[in-house]
Amino acid sequence: MPIIKSAKKRVRVAKKATVRNVKTKRSLKAALKSFYTSLTGGGAKSSEAKSKAQSALDKAGKKNVMHKNKVARKQKQLAAQAKAAGVKTGAKKAVAKKAAPAKKTAAKKPVAKKAPAKKPAAKKTAKK
Repeated sequence: MPIIKSAKKRVRVAKKATVRNVKTKRSLKAALKSFYTSLTGGGAKSSEAKSKAQSALDKAGKKNVMHKNKVARKQKQLAAQAKAAGVKTGAKKAVAKKAAPAKKTAAKKPVAKKAPAKKPAAKKTAKK
């Protein structure tokens, strides 16, 4: 057991981080497993599973559970496997653009000028 106060705190912080990291890893593994099993089934379920797996990978990278390059590599592999299996990703819907409302231009307030800084008075020395 640590004796120093800061070392005791590091033990507490490490326990919290371990719990958090284990939870992230567990959800990542579950998401990847559901994606791989849905590849054999196909359908819309696999596109949802792919998005959940990519989201779980992003979270793992954000929390530094996985290295960012490994996350990118895994996401690329998921996309390749999904494409090979013929999974259709959710296509973005075309949204009709509305006319932009006229922007109000707010008049800028005049900036107050600063008064010049006064020079400190020279110290007078007493001569003996």
